[in-house]
Amino acid sequence: MFELPKSSDYEAMRDGIRIDIPEHYNFGFDLIDKRARDADKTAFIFVSRDGGTVEHHRFSDLSKASNRFANALKSLGAAKGDFAFAMIPRIPAWYEVMIGCVKTGVVAMPGTNLLMPKDIEYRINKAQAKLAIVTADAADKIEAIRDKCPSLEHLIVIGGERDGWVSYESACAVASDELSRGDVEPSRADDTMLVYFTSGTTAFPKMVPRDHGYALAHAITGRYWMDLSEDDVHWSLSDTGWAKAAWGMLFPPWLMGATMVLYDGDSRFDADMHLKLIGQLGVTTFCAPPTVYRVFAQADLSQYDLSSIRHSISAGEPLNPEVMRVWKDVTGTEVHDGYGQTETINIVANIPGLPVRPGSMGKPVPGIEVDVVDDDGAAVPDDEVGHIAVRVTEPYPPGLFRGYYQDDAANRLCFRNGWYYTGDTASRDADGYIWFVGRSDDIISSAGYRISPFEVESALQEHPAVAESAVVGKPDELRGAIVKAYVIPAAGHAPSAELEKDIQDFVKNLTAPYKYPREIEFRESLPKTVSGKIRRVELRAEAEAEAEA
Repeated sequence: MFELPKSSDYEAMRDGIRIDIPEHYNFGFDLIDKRARDADKTAFIFVSRDGGTVEHHRFSDLSKASNRFANALKSLGAAKGDFAFAMIPRIPAWYEVMIGCVKTGVVAMPGTNLLMPKDIEYRINKAQAKLAIVTADAADKIEAIRDKCPSLEHLIVIGGERDGWVSYESACAVASDELSRGDVEPSRADDTMLVYFTSGTTAFPKMVPRDHGYALAHAITGRYWMDLSEDDVHWSLSDTGWAKAAWGMLFPPWLMGATMVLYDGDSRFDADMHLKLIGQLGVTTFCAPPTVYRVFAQADLSQYDLSSIRHSISAGEPLNPEVMRVWKDVTGTEVHDGYGQTETINIVANIPGLPVRPGSMGKPVPGIEVDVVDDDGAAVPDDEVGHIAVRVTEPYPPGLFRGYYQDDAANRLCFRNGWYYTGDTASRDADGYIWFVGRSDDIISSAGYRISPFEVESALQEHPAVAESAVVGKPDELRGAIVKAYVIPAAGHAPSAELEKDIQDFVKNLTAPYKYPREIEFRESLPKTVSGKIRRVELRAEAEAEAEA
């Protein structure tokens, strides 16, 4: 279905690419089941949190397990097009649920395990989801908002029994492990397969539908950024609720035939455990956010066996050249930065075989036309800042979404002048390398998380001591950026260290805890435009100057 040449000749790669997306495509049947029949091997290696349990799951195991869940869904009356909120950590059930949903056409909506009830309620009601699938330790979050989500018909709990819930294990135990295409409604390549939520600064998270063809388009990601093959053991560090999990833990590695690592790590990053597992499992290709590489660079890497690594990648923000040097000294590998969004596949990369330029995201990947353009869609001169954009071509660019769900205003803003505007800015050098500059929508990138200032401000406004607030990212050596809030106290409340901590704890408990402001500065006023809009650009400049001081 795809021909993706590899060469040190960039033009030859770009001109030789071919991806044929058929009218009907289903990753579960066409990839997982086919590999189970034709080239059965280890699909993923599951490692328990303490490292004591290591399980090798073959494609045939996943095929049967996903069939059982698909049949369990059918027994509940779930059908193609139904939305299912899924919040599952890095355990085998996540793969089984995701592939089972793909096979039936039930649209999974993965959510990070850090979401709080308020976040979950918004997502379920926005999609009118009929199902919620979570682990036992997260069931209370669903119960807290259940009465506010009238569309919910079925609650499925993994790892326990609960009144009013369907037990995942019990339902799968009595379900058949056989399922054919004829048992479900056919999936067209342009039918919605799954939905991710992305954040913005002027609205709550938007729904990003991803169709079945999106899975196949990720062959570009697997070839030109991840450099994967049948012999690789690949490990991407991502929460299962992020679109990055689709990139590094689902589609590209299995399209290329690689084995994946699924480690149920604690939310508190354990560098020692991760470094030990690389050697123990023979990881050959490794992907981590810049924060992780920075943590590794502070460790004594000589005590770990990292000799199996042949290719390293990162994304989210530019990685410090010194950190890249430390990693290369130990592993012999350059860290290949790359760029893409929930709305795309990988579209810019330091492509294997081409020189890596530290600090650059690389060049546009073959098969997709990416450039830096102005507001009218014209390419900007080299070394000038413009919008990162994808040209909307015919045939349609592989893996590019076709619009936000029920959001015409947002679609008009990002699809214009024959381009998809990513909302990010960059410059392009004379050799075609693209250099990231900033996020034109104010999104904060902190330790690999994309955080919407709007969501944090909305949470802050619910605190009785907050009259008004503005949130920006403040540069941070380890995390890339931290969330900083500028707060005008409400009448009767005086600034204090105690109030700062109370507000921080309040936000942690109201929304996902990684979004809380690590710094709060109390102000009597905030800079605003004539029309009354807060000038975050001024606050960002202040925060940047403060970080440099």
